[in-house]
Amino acid sequence: MSHPSQPEVSDTSDLLGCLLDLWNRKEQEKVRAEARMGFSNAQDPLCCLLCVLEGCPGRLKGKATSLGHCVLAEFVRWRQNHPQVSLQGRPPEGLHSLQLRALGLLSEAQHAATLSSLLELYQLCSLDPALLLGHVQSLLATGCFKEAAMLGIALKLQSELDMEQVCVPLVLQDKLPLAESYVQGHSHLEEALLKLLDSWCDPRFSLAQLRRQFPDLSVSHHQAERIHPKMLSKQVFRLMERFNINPALCPNSVTKRKLDSLRFLMYKRFVEKGMSEENWRDHIQAAVADSPELQVHLVELLVKYSGLQDAAQWSRRYGVPKDQLPLGVWDTQQDLPVTERGDSEVPSLSVDPWDPPIADQERYYQLPIPKDSVQFVHTQEDLERCKNMVFQPEVPVGIDMEWRAGFGSVPCQRLALIQLAVLEQVFLLDLCQAEFASHERTVEFIRTLFSDPKILKLGYGMSGDLKSMTTTWPEFSAQPLQVSGVLDLLNVHQQMQRSWRRGADRGPRPVEVGEGPAEKGLSLMVQQVLGKPLDKMEQLSNWERRPLRSRQVRYAAIDAYCLLEVYRTLSLEPARFHLPADLRSVQAGQAANNKEKKSRKEREKEKGKQARSRGVPSDAPGLEGRPLPAPAGRAPALRAPALRPQQLRVVCDNMLQGLGRFLRCLGVDVLMLENGDDHRLAAKLAREEGRVILTSGQPYQTLRSQVGEGRCLALDCSEKARDQTARVLRHFNVQLTPDDIFSRCQACNGDEYMKLPREDMAEILRERGLLQVQARGKPAENWEEQYDEPPFSPQPGPSMAPEGPRYGPHCRWAPASHLDRQSLTFPGGAVLQLHTVPPGLLPRIPVFFICTTCGKVFWEGSHFERVLNQFQDVLRISEDAPTSQ
Repeated sequence: MSHPSQPEVSDTSDLLGCLLDLWNRKEQEKVRAEARMGFSNAQDPLCCLLCVLEGCPGRLKGKATSLGHCVLAEFVRWRQNHPQVSLQGRPPEGLHSLQLRALGLLSEAQHAATLSSLLELYQLCSLDPALLLGHVQSLLATGCFKEAAMLGIALKLQSELDMEQVCVPLVLQDKLPLAESYVQGHSHLEEALLKLLDSWCDPRFSLAQLRRQFPDLSVSHHQAERIHPKMLSKQVFRLMERFNINPALCPNSVTKRKLDSLRFLMYKRFVEKGMSEENWRDHIQAAVADSPELQVHLVELLVKYSGLQDAAQWSRRYGVPKDQLPLGVWDTQQDLPVTERGDSEVPSLSVDPWDPPIADQERYYQLPIPKDSVQFVHTQEDLERCKNMVFQPEVPVGIDMEWRAGFGSVPCQRLALIQLAVLEQVFLLDLCQAEFASHERTVEFIRTLFSDPKILKLGYGMSGDLKSMTTTWPEFSAQPLQVSGVLDLLNVHQQMQRSWRRGADRGPRPVEVGEGPAEKGLSLMVQQVLGKPLDKMEQLSNWERRPLRSRQVRYAAIDAYCLLEVYRTLSLEPARFHLPADLRSVQAGQAANNKEKKSRKEREKEKGKQARSRGVPSDAPGLEGRPLPAPAGRAPALRAPALRPQQLRVVCDNMLQGLGRFLRCLGVDVLMLENGDDHRLAAKLAREEGRVILTSGQPYQTLRSQVGEGRCLALDCSEKARDQTARVLRHFNVQLTPDDIFSRCQACNGDEYMKLPREDMAEILRERGLLQVQARGKPAENWEEQYDEPPFSPQPGPSMAPEGPRYGPHCRWAPASHLDRQSLTFPGGAVLQLHTVPPGLLPRIPVFFICTTCGKVFWEGSHFERVLNQFQDVLRISEDAPTSQ
């Protein structure tokens, strides 16, 4: 085959023109057929391909569904039947020229498949490494960081490039996954990236350092939020696990994680009172270890949560210097006995009582079998007896696993205990006995148990347990564990909750879900099915300590045995719990339910788009102030009196901040507790301002007793925030209208706005020097002249009505005179946040909305459209209610 230096230009132009015409008519099949014919008729198909790609709009940029990507993919398929098309036999000059053209296209490719195809077709890896390296560096110099990273990966140039020069911009641009791919497989780069991210978690780190290190890289406020220590430390731990990096290389992230663990332990012990003294002390010592910084933090937290006495004892134990102690701790320490009390010894099983206190027996689910029926398994003889009891066809086996909580360490710890429960018997496999745990017969026992489909294995949330098994036994990574015959009761529990939520308006239900006692997880399911919750006081025990206390043994046995009783009760009365007769079918039904839910959301989203495409404004006659109509043929249920969103006043606990933002977005008056606030502050605000408390988990019990009847509602923390929002609105019978969206300021909860026309906003920007753009080489005398074209006039469509924005929320409106044009302040002292208004918005936005409480500026744009789409389901919940007159 001849290889002319240039193809016939007319042939290529005709082919490109034909392809563009077909593509514009959306006849993709004809595009592919025409491309194949053009390649077959071309004298030099590889050169022809380059000419076509260079002439395509956008070339290889943008989405993978563009014309350029379609032509390239079709060429790859065509070449499979024409293997003779290659670069072999070409003169060096022509080959080099062709490769340089392909390299130019490669710089624009943003998809791995495109890169791979061009590299293989034009053998670009055979080019001079110095040339390739210089090409990638030129991309970095021009700010094409994503393209440079992808090209560096494709050409395997990571070791030749400066990792920070490539990865720092990617992290700031929210492209951390690409940075991960860039360093993956290069251990020194993996460690360097982790050290870099960890250095940004240092409390002494500042953006000024980053700007000095990269003077040509501008860091916006939005980008700066991506390197907040709270967000970064999560990514650091995730990457430590992925790359198997020693945590010692990331001291800042580990210290932050341990400090967060200390706060959590304080809350569990002194606020929730859900952890025993022995467990708490053990975890505190493990988290603090020999870190002087954490020792000081521990003393400070003890002063806040427990008092000076405990703080003084622990400060003496660790020898914290006087100048680092909080006020009053040193004086209290001097009053302590000369000999500090040491840790109390862990009682042995012989003196540790087996039976719990009478109060706990009445409150919590109890193990229905005697102590002698709970047996430790730590020898092969014990294992053989266990095997004979467990390996019985069609006999349910309750399975649970325990490991020591790894506060401040990489997640997924080694197992310390596996509990196997059969009727009238519980076996505890002691995996802290290294010889027993690693024995080949033990490994084979576990493999056979989980792979045998005839043995029904019951668990709750088994995914974490199975992952820890892989960490405990590396054999399961080399030869993956086959899992069969497992019924995860978590799926059954979720099905129960969904069924009860759907039936909330059809009369009373046998058990409340997410309301009443503040339980969750398996404890909540046991309460709903068997009548009493589990006692979780020993959940965060040190499961690696031997011997275990009686309370630990009892807790471990209960966690496995209760699964048998839950399964038996559900199997006897499935209809009572809205479950199918065969519980094992629930898992398959789960996927079907998700698919149906996704399909329903897509239909509703499409319906919303069609309605908005007609340009119907929200203040159209017959729509303003009215709730959405109820569907025909559905009778309204008895409810509490209907409320407008503005009439519902709530305070959200700090665990439900996402719910609070959703409710505020829909016009509900919401106060939200901050992360460091005590839960009891919610009760204080509720009493003083007549609000309803929205909370979750253990605080519900305390808060409910501090406010009036019906003034505290518990939500299920496992639900998404949007589902929680629908639940709250349905509970209080809140009637929504489209104009309720954004009727409150998302930042401060204010409900008064002032409208500011575009012309006034432009004048204010110009007066403050924020609108100084020149156009056509001369100063702009009018704000419209700064653009090369006249200002864009919005057409009626999804975001604008002909006369202006559709955004007309139900709120209070302030007159224009409330804004002092000299100081840009409102009567309450709020300052107009002018810096948040991009001047480029002026041609598109006719009216701006300013919150007079905080000065934040809003306008109708894509965010408003996204929220309308997002809340289609939530808006529909008022369809069940009768229309108010």
